[in-house]
This record gives sequence, C-alpha cells and structure tokens, in this order.
Amino acid sequence: MLSSLTMLMAIDAWAVVLITLFPALLVGFGAGYIAYKTVLKKKELDAETQHAKVIEEARQEAKTIRKDALLEAKEEQIRLRNEFEKESRDRRSEMQRQESRLNQKEDSINKKEEILDKKIENIDRTRKELETKESELKALADELGKANEKILAELEKVSGMSRDEAKDLIIKEMEEQAKLDAVNIVKEIEKTAKEEGERRAKNIVALAIQRCAVDQASEATVSTVELPNEDMKGRIIGRVGRNIKALESATGVDIIIDDTPDVVTLSGFDPVRREVARLTLQKLVADGRIHPGRIEEVVDRIRRDMDANVKEAGESAVFDAGVYGIHPELVKLLGRMQFRTSYGQNVLKHSLEVSYIAGLLAGELGADVKLCKRAGLLHDIGKSIDHEYEGTHIQIGVELARKYKESEKVIHCIEAHHGDVEATSVEAVLVQAADAISGARPGARRESLEFYIKRLEKLESLANSFAGVEQSFAIQAGREIRVIVRPEQVNDAQTEFLAKDIARKLENELEYPGQIKVNVIREVRKVEYAK
Repeated sequence: MLSSLTMLMAIDAWAVVLITLFPALLVGFGAGYIAYKTVLKKKELDAETQHAKVIEEARQEAKTIRKDALLEAKEEQIRLRNEFEKESRDRRSEMQRQESRLNQKEDSINKKEEILDKKIENIDRTRKELETKESELKALADELGKANEKILAELEKVSGMSRDEAKDLIIKEMEEQAKLDAVNIVKEIEKTAKEEGERRAKNIVALAIQRCAVDQASEATVSTVELPNEDMKGRIIGRVGRNIKALESATGVDIIIDDTPDVVTLSGFDPVRREVARLTLQKLVADGRIHPGRIEEVVDRIRRDMDANVKEAGESAVFDAGVYGIHPELVKLLGRMQFRTSYGQNVLKHSLEVSYIAGLLAGELGADVKLCKRAGLLHDIGKSIDHEYEGTHIQIGVELARKYKESEKVIHCIEAHHGDVEATSVEAVLVQAADAISGARPGARRESLEFYIKRLEKLESLANSFAGVEQSFAIQAGREIRVIVRPEQVNDAQTEFLAKDIARKLENELEYPGQIKVNVIREVRKVEYAK
C-alpha cells in the first residue's frame, strides 16, 4: 500500500507540472511562428528586389554585347569587301596578261602556218619535179636494160658460156683471190704481232728466269738406306721378323729387303712417313741396338723432330718467298711438300720457283706482285695431302685455301693454274705461265719413256687425222710437229688454215707444258732424167 501511495503522489506531481508549463509552451510557439513569418516575408521582398536588379543588369550587358557585335560585323564586312575588290583587280590583271600572251601566240601560229603553207607548196613542186625525173630515169633504165641484154647475148655467143656459168666462174675467181688476199693480210699481221710478242715475251721470261735462282733437285719416289754390311739386314729383320714388323707398324712404311747389296728400300704413299722411316732406320743402324722397344722410342723421337722440321721448312719457304700472313696450318702443309715430288721435281722448291717467276712477271707487266707471289707459293698446296683425300690436288688446294681464309683472288689463281677453270684475272694467267715455265724447262721433271712415246704418238695421230695430210713427225721432244701435206689436195692458202686447225685441235685434246710449234710443209717436186 505504501508503494501504491508513492506512485500516486508522483503522478500527481507530473500532472501539476504539465498543467503549469502548457500555457507557456503555447505562448512560445505562437511568438516563434509570428517571428518566422515576418522574417520569411522580408526575405521574399529582398529576393524580388535582387531579381529585378539582376534582370536590369543583364539587359544592359546584352545591349552592350549587341553593339559590339554589330561593330565587329561591320568591320569584317568592310575587310571582306576590300579583299574581294583586291582579288577581283588581280584576276582582271592576270586575265589581261593571259589574253595578251594568247594573242601573241596566235600571231606566231599564224605566221608559222603561212611559212608551212609555203614549204608545202615547195615540197609539192619538188615532188612533181622528182616524179618527172623518175619517169625519165625509168625510161633510161629500160633502154639500158635492153642494151645490156643485147650485150650479154653477144658475149654468150662469143664466149660460148651461159650467163650462170660465167657468173659462177667470176665468183670462184673472186673467192680464190679474196682468200689469197686474206691469207697474205693475216700472214703479215701475224708476223708483225708474233715478232713483237715473241720479242717482249722472251725478254720478260728470260729476265724472270735469269733473276730466279732456286736450286732444283730430282728426287726419287722411294727412299733407300745404305747399310754398313749385309749382316745388318738380318738384324733389321730380327728373330721371326719381329723387328721389321715393329718398324713397319710404327712408321706405316713398307720395308723392302732384297738381293741388292748393302741397301734397304723404303716404300710408302706418304713422303713424310717415308722420311721418318729413313731417319729412324739410319739412327738404329748407327746405334746398333735394334729391338721393338728401341724402334718405338726412336720413331717417336724422330716424329717429334720431323714435325718441328716440317714447320721450320714451311716458315723458311714463306720467308724466302716474301709472303706474310699465311695461316700456321698452311705453313705446316708447305713444309710437308719438301718431301713430295712430282715427275721427279721437288714440289716445295717448284712452288718457290713459281712464286719467284710469277712475282717477277707481275712486276714487269704492272700486275699485283704480292698476289702473284702468294698464289704461286700456294698453287700446289693440295699436293701435300692429296694422298689422304679424294680429288685432284687443285680441288684439295682450293678447299684448303678457303678453309684457312685465303682471299678469293688467291683461290681463283689456285683453281685456274692448270686450266680447269678459265682464268679471269691477269694474276691467274701469270701464275699459270710461271707454273708452265718452272715445269717445262729442261731438266726440271722426269717422265717415263712409255708416257713420252705415247704422247708423241698421240701428237702425230691428231695431225694425221686431217684431210690432205700425207705424214707428220713429232720432233724436238714433242715441242714441234712437222706436217707434210699432199700438194694436189692442199694449196698454199689452205696450208695457213690447216696449221691453225691442227694447233686448235692440239690445244683442245692434249695436255702439255709450254707450247707446240705446228709446221705445215707443202712442196711440189718434179723429177726428170737426162738420157
């Protein structure tokens, strides 16, 4: 009950407060509302005033802009009008000038037409005169033709020959005369050119050979070793042949022991191996100790010394030739050529000689001396290993030169020095000539008797294959072919052409160093007996 009473008292207190404050709240609300309405009305009046002011300012600004725009438009109109008037005046001036030029051209054309009309009149007059003269000439030609027919008919009666027969006879005589004249002219030209060419060529070649002082040695294709006595052969063979087998196995060379007294023959494709075997056998014979272990030891030592000697020989050759910048591998291959021979001629010495001669010829003719000497020294480089690879020494040499970065000019000289390809440079021709000079001079090379006889027989058979040849003889060791023709089948003029044809066929079908002289002989013999 006490709590209920307390709650009722509290409610009564809140009711008294509310009743007291409610009139005050109503008065405050009414006053606020009146004040709000007053302020709102004032703001509306201010906004209307500001709006009218803004509209008036906008109207004034629009009038100003309009005046400015009208002024600018008038100025632009005046400017465009001035430009148009100026352009119109310029165009009128240009049209007046063009009209003046056209009038001048028209006057010039009229004058040219008048001149052309006069020329046409002259041409017509000249044409009529030419037609008249042509008619007169035609009439004269007809008269001459009739007179010529009469003369030819009289000539046919007098000579007893027809017109065609007389024509053939005249043509034949003219052909014979023309051939004789041509032969005489050709002979004279060739004689002069040959004399001058031979004189200059002999001087140049003689000077080159005279200034070249390379020693030549003719070496055999097999090596021999002299022994102090016959008992040494048995020691070389050894018990059950073990020494000779060990020697052949270590050197790669065949050792031939026959009945030849105090001599052992060494045979092998590789000249370096053959030289190693020769030096090894000499060392063993001098030392006296010959057994498989000693053989292998000596072969290894000789092979090391041989590599050094080969390199030294190549460097010496390069120095002697005055050629520098050659790849070290090519230098070694040059050194190997001192053990290589071709037709009995040492290949390294031959290459040095070709280098010297080619350089001297180039100096005389104004060609590239360094290129000729370099190409001459390397032209047979393929022979150093041609026994190890397939192909000719030219093909191998070209591959080696290209492999070791030689220039294309040097490669072309190597490729063309035997005529396998056509020489396209002066230096290639000079190397080719120097190679022929070195190989063709007397005593430079040896060739077998059988090959020599076959070459001479081939030379004679080629000459005998031509019509009108009675017999031929190869003389001067194949340097000259003497051809005797039948005089009733070949006349003097035809001998000249026959000699050229034979020479051309020899060039195409034979390979030979130097040159071959073709001597065609025609003679008429008449024999009578006094009784």
